[in-house]
Formats: sequence, structure tokens, C-alpha cells
Amino acid sequence: MRLDFSLVTKYTSFMLEASWITIELSVLSIILGLVLGLIAALMKMSSIKPLVWLADFYLWVIRGTPLLVQLMLIYFGLPQIGIEISAFVASVLGLGINSGAYIAEIYRGGIISVPKGQMEAAESLGMSYGTIMRRIILPQAFRVSIPALGNQAISMLKDSSLASVITMAELMLVAQRFAATNYAFIEFYIVAALLYLVMTTGLSMILKRIEARLALSEQ
Repeated sequence: MRLDFSLVTKYTSFMLEASWITIELSVLSIILGLVLGLIAALMKMSSIKPLVWLADFYLWVIRGTPLLVQLMLIYFGLPQIGIEISAFVASVLGLGINSGAYIAEIYRGGIISVPKGQMEAAESLGMSYGTIMRRIILPQAFRVSIPALGNQAISMLKDSSLASVITMAELMLVAQRFAATNYAFIEFYIVAALLYLVMTTGLSMILKRIEARLALSEQ
């Protein structure tokens, strides 16, 4: 058997374009996950029981079911009840909602790690709960959570390949189509893997720089 990577070179522009779509999809999904995760974390730590129950239900359902099933329910299930959305929007929603459940626990761990004495000291100064969280607790919790959030972002970038199942034309789907057309599965999948490796490596380098800057600011 002889591998022929010259077949892949004919489709380089399409593979790179699909990689950019993968990046866009991942970035938007991570942003959505960060927002949903913060909301869920604050709800879970709230003294209002219905909010706690709602957050627990969200974490229970999302973390207890496969991401693939969630994507298919959103893309194929919503039209059944009259809600039509594109594959891109469905992918962002599915990936973002899924990551939000895991990010919520990361945030919660970061918030818990902040000494309670800081909350008590701020309250003694007459600061409101919202102000304390915004100015004192959340900034510190975010710094502590950076490594775990970075790992979640990298996982999200790789998990974006599952969006190919709902016809999202990201890198994995494009690689599958060209591989099937040219009967060159090894070549196209190796190139796709290399492109994912480049993207995850680049993201890792960015995250390391952020961690380094935060470490310097704390000194």
C-alpha cells in the first residue's frame, strides 16, 4: 500500500477554510459556555432553593448524557416543534450548553477557594453581595480557574469535530467527504489530525501566556 498525500494538496484551501470554521465554532461555543457556566455556578451557590434545583438539574442532565445526543436533539429535534436553526447555530448551542455544565463546576471550585474572610471583610465595609462578587471574589476565582478553563477550551476545540454528525461543514466533515471521494482515508485523516494538533497547540501557547501574565501580576 502506498500513501499519496498529493491528493490532499488539491484540497488544501478547503481544509484550511474548514479549519477556520472550526476555530470560529469553538470560540463562540467557549464564550457561550463561559457565560452559562458562570450563571449556573452562581445559581448553584445561591441561597434561593429553586435556583439551586434548576442549576443541579442542568448539570445532572448535561453531564449525564452524551454530547452527540445533545447535538442531534438540538439540530434534528427542534425543527419537529417548529424551531428551525442552522447547523452552525445548533453546533454552537450544543457545544456551549455542554461545556457550560463543566465550566460551572470549575467556577464553583474557584469561588470556594477564595478565603471566606474576604467576603466577611467586604460585608463589614457595607459592600453589597453583587459588588463583592464582581470586584473581589470572581476576579480571584477566575485566576485560579484559568488552567482548568484552558483544558476545557482545548477539549471543546477537539469535541467540535462531533458537529460533523449534524452536517456542520467544519474540518472533520470536510475531511470525511474528500476522503470518501478520493478513497484516501488515511491521508485526509492524518492531515485533519495535524491541523487539529496545530490548533490545539496554538491555543495551549496562548493559554500559557495568559497564565504567565496573571502570575506576574500577582507578584
